[in-house]
Amino acid sequence: MINKKMDSNLIYAFILTLLAGLSTSIGSGIVLFSKKFSSKFLAASLGFSAGVMIFISLVELLNDSRTRLGEIYGENSGFLYALIAFFGGMALIAIIDNLVPSYENPHEVGDLSINENGAAKDGSPLMRVGIMSALVIAIHNFPEGMATFVSAINDPGLGLSIAVAIGIHNIPEGIAVAVPIYYATKSKAKAFTNATLSGLAEPVGAVIGYFLLSFLFHDNFMGIIFAAIAGIMVYISLDELLPTAEKYGEHHIAILGVVAGMFVMGISLVLI
Repeated sequence: MINKKMDSNLIYAFILTLLAGLSTSIGSGIVLFSKKFSSKFLAASLGFSAGVMIFISLVELLNDSRTRLGEIYGENSGFLYALIAFFGGMALIAIIDNLVPSYENPHEVGDLSINENGAAKDGSPLMRVGIMSALVIAIHNFPEGMATFVSAINDPGLGLSIAVAIGIHNIPEGIAVAVPIYYATKSKAKAFTNATLSGLAEPVGAVIGYFLLSFLFHDNFMGIIFAAIAGIMVYISLDELLPTAEKYGEHHIAILGVVAGMFVMGISLVLI
């Protein structure tokens, strides 16, 4: 049964998830409505997001899961179940990634830049790539939306941190949708709209998932969910964010972003 604290946080959690999903709009806007695109800034931002995600996952979520499950099943068994859920989360997002061809996978964003002649450097069939990316993002955003939504219900501060990290990492996904659609249709409005709609899959998926699973919201289930979310976010950081940050920026810029993300997250946990 959902307690009163969860009820009071529902709107807050939904707003955070919505804003994280709409970060795809920011990504499309960067490319479509700005004259200059800084790949170094993107690399630093992605590194920062990875640092936040990894730090939250290993220091906060996995530890919370271990504590909750330890109180129910005993310290050793609780830790074992937390580890199983952690690697289960990794397996889930890995399966999702592997089911999607790399050229249609929004986690394989390719070349995000645009040349001066108004043509995307990627020579793939542009409209199909853009539409497929928009559709596939709905699948990828489901566990990410659940991560934000569930965390915000249980801990508003933690939910905010996760929402910021996921929002940053959604920016290049918006770019991946907007660029091919823009150069296939020559319409900034269509490109921006499709990128925005693709981001809305995140709050929709989170709400659907929440109401389907709401009857399971008790300590042992939340312990499993938190560990699985941690695994998902660590996998995303290692498989997507850091490689992309390295590709579009200097190595040290990406690493400094990671360190900065961990530092800011650590300080916020101390202050909160």
